[in-house]
Amino acid sequence: MKLRESNNIVGYVFISPFVLGFLILTIFPILSSLYYSMTDYNLMESPRWVGLSNYEKMFTDDERLMKSFQVTFTYVLASVPLRLAFALAVAMLLNVTSCAVGFYRSTYYLPSLIGGSVAVSIMWIQIFGDKGLLNSFFGLLGYHTDVSWIGNPSTALWTLVALSVWQFGSSMLIFLAGLKNIPQTYYEAASVDGANVFHRFTKITLPMLSPIILFNLIMQTISGFMTFTPAYVISKGEGGPLDNTLLYSLYLYRRAFSFMEMGYASAMAWVMLVVIAIITYGIFKSSAYWVHYESKGD
Repeated sequence: MKLRESNNIVGYVFISPFVLGFLILTIFPILSSLYYSMTDYNLMESPRWVGLSNYEKMFTDDERLMKSFQVTFTYVLASVPLRLAFALAVAMLLNVTSCAVGFYRSTYYLPSLIGGSVAVSIMWIQIFGDKGLLNSFFGLLGYHTDVSWIGNPSTALWTLVALSVWQFGSSMLIFLAGLKNIPQTYYEAASVDGANVFHRFTKITLPMLSPIILFNLIMQTISGFMTFTPAYVISKGEGGPLDNTLLYSLYLYRRAFSFMEMGYASAMAWVMLVVIAIITYGIFKSSAYWVHYESKGD
């Protein structure tokens, strides 16, 4: 009995750093932000309780907030499907036996390691600027243009989408692991029955990968709503041109650190938490109609 109690004490000691870190660095900030969301707080003065005024202001007296919602949803709806499609396509290309396949996997994964950095965002400016690499390439083809793709209101957001799609490496590796787990006997049996490539992809690959697709879809959707660094660097923190790259996270940052409205920014964070939770719940509920689990025999 004493030995068991001693083992329990040792276990508590080992997990205590994580528990303390979780309570201090996660739970406490979350609860604090909930309190601050109901206050008028600017970091310089003590918080002043205002109740639900911040939330009321968000939906009745903040046109830029609605614009940021529009920009963010457009960004997520465009970038997430494209990223997953590219990731799956490349994963299928790399799902072969070759001595060089490891090198190609590492090469395609590399952008995901550095894709959200400031350096890559600056590189993106050099590619899509008025004197950038893309315009130089068009010049070589005879189409001379000085348009700034990141400065044009109609194309600025799509440069961010392109950067997001370029970072498909993590999803690709997860898809690749899923492809490795699909028994080859399924494809062999389908070939014997006369199924072509399209039928094998739609009737075998996609159903067997659907749990992986669900996981990637949820993770990339959450990541898309949290995108901040590229929009901040490329737009110089302004969300321009004409607020067309004003992602929700960037607007939240500006409210907090440019306008010193910490209470309002905290309210924005909680609204985004609720929005992401609702969307994630909707994806999970829809999965009953398109996700195939082999153990269920469906």
